[in-house]
This record gives sequence, C-alpha cells and structure tokens, in this order.
Amino acid sequence: MHVAQLNIARLLAPIESTKLAGFVRRLDEVNAVADGAPGFVWRLQGESGNATDLRPWGDDVIVNMSVWESVAALRDYVYGPEHAAVLRRRRDWFGVLGAPHLVLWYVAVGHEPDLVEARERLDRLERDGPGPEAFTLRAPFPVPA
Repeated sequence: MHVAQLNIARLLAPIESTKLAGFVRRLDEVNAVADGAPGFVWRLQGESGNATDLRPWGDDVIVNMSVWESVAALRDYVYGPEHAAVLRRRRDWFGVLGAPHLVLWYVAVGHEPDLVEARERLDRLERDGPGPEAFTLRAPFPVPA
C-alpha cells in the first residue's frame, strides 16, 4: 500500500496577483523537490505542470494531490527545509477554511486517485474525524493488513 494525500487551500487573491507572487515563484521549485524526494510516487498535474489550474471546488480553491510510499516519506517532505519554508508563509497566501484542508488515505500500489475519490476522503474526515479510511499527518493510522 501507498499513502495518498489531498491538500486544499483558499486563495486570498487571484493566482496571478502580486499578493500570491511569492507562492507562485516557489511552486516549481517545491514541486521539483517533491518529485525527487525519497518515497515520492506521483502528483496530480494540470496543463501548467502543477495543479493550480485545476479548480474543482471553486475559482478561489486550489488543490494538491500526491501519492507517497509511506506516511513517513510524506512527513519528511512536508517538514523538510524547502517545503517548510513555503509552509511557514501559508497565511500570507491562503485563508482559513473552517474545515479540514488535508486528508491522507491508503491506496493500492499503482493507483492514482482522482479528485472525486479525494473529495470523498476529505468529506469523511470532516464527518467522522480521523480513522483508517481518512486521516491526517497529526493522527496517522497504520497501513491496513
């Protein structure tokens, strides 16, 4: 089994605005670090090479979805120096959602989840809290037997 993650964010301004220029400027770099990170398997990409042009939940909500070999590999990337530098500035670019914005779940090796599946997992996390079908980095669950 691998672990999939969906992360959504509500933009404080249009993606092409000067307010989001710092985020946009770092995006290719951060994605390249992810692509080369130990344990990275796959990430959702649109025409732009990232997922910022995919807006399944409104013009002001961006999505990021990827698959990793393990929760530990994902955690190492998320809290590694390149991504953590961007993460620390998230409040400069993204608003508070008032609901979960990150969900993890296990997928079979080779499976690339779609946004429908990801939304179902995010909704499950919001409805039921962390469990084996939908969890977070702070409340992980073991790989199913």
